[in-house]
Amino acid sequence: MHAFITGGAGFVGTRILSFLLEKGFDVSATDLAPSHPSISHDQLTYIQADTTLPGPWQNAVADADLVINLAGRSIFHYWTKASMETMRNSRILTTKNLVSALSGKKDQTLISTSAIGYYGSCGEEVLREDHGPGEDFLAKLCVEWEDAALAAEKKGIRVVCMRLGIVLGDRGGALSKMIPAYRMGVGGPLGSGKQWMPWIHVEDILAAVDFFISHPESAGPYNLVGPEPVTNADFSRTLAQLLKRPDFFRVPSFALRLFLGEFGEILLASQRGTPERLEKEGFKFRFSSLESALRDAIEG
Repeated sequence: MHAFITGGAGFVGTRILSFLLEKGFDVSATDLAPSHPSISHDQLTYIQADTTLPGPWQNAVADADLVINLAGRSIFHYWTKASMETMRNSRILTTKNLVSALSGKKDQTLISTSAIGYYGSCGEEVLREDHGPGEDFLAKLCVEWEDAALAAEKKGIRVVCMRLGIVLGDRGGALSKMIPAYRMGVGGPLGSGKQWMPWIHVEDILAAVDFFISHPESAGPYNLVGPEPVTNADFSRTLAQLLKRPDFFRVPSFALRLFLGEFGEILLASQRGTPERLEKEGFKFRFSSLESALRDAIEG
């Protein structure tokens, strides 16, 4: 079996790459880095490429049985018009180039990233996969991203869209930015802390990918979020307790908006996502509670 991965040198991409190699896949992976930062393997072909542009990297796509699309520049910074365009292009243009290179061979599967930000900010409302999209920049980006991936269905390809929550795990992800602040004693809730904060452990992303591989009937959008929803205040309190640090350093909403602009609004968004489709189809989470997920990520 041959797999192809965009964004293969990133935090999630590296974990999925290792997982697929362990399962015996021949893997072709692409990213902007000149070589993979941590993996060298006889069954890995690494391709340096800017996937927003058509190029020779697309030749490795046609024969792949499994294609996993993880490319996308980080959203964790102050947003300018230029950076928002970069965020969009890295996702939409990559996905369109990927789909154009798919051959539509029998049983070819595309698993493409999206985000729980698809729904916008919805307060206390429980967000299932059939809930409509939001209206902010990130929500509109997710809609366009999924539409670009779902275009592969016209070639007879099964498409899965993973609407990821905040990814937790050791050696990267959101916690790599959060833990230092908490360890210095300046961690705490954002704004009121009442906003719902969807999360998922990276090991459950791997398990979900494995689930989609072994369940050919699974297709369409899936909320990849943990089954225990928590507010930002709950998240902060649990993280602080595990690190044995205080969490009283609350960041006011006006400060987030002032210093982070539109991205500050995203940090204050409330998304009470639920993994309804996954659970109905029989998926079992390895990390079903936030405390267990954070403990594993902190202890490594």
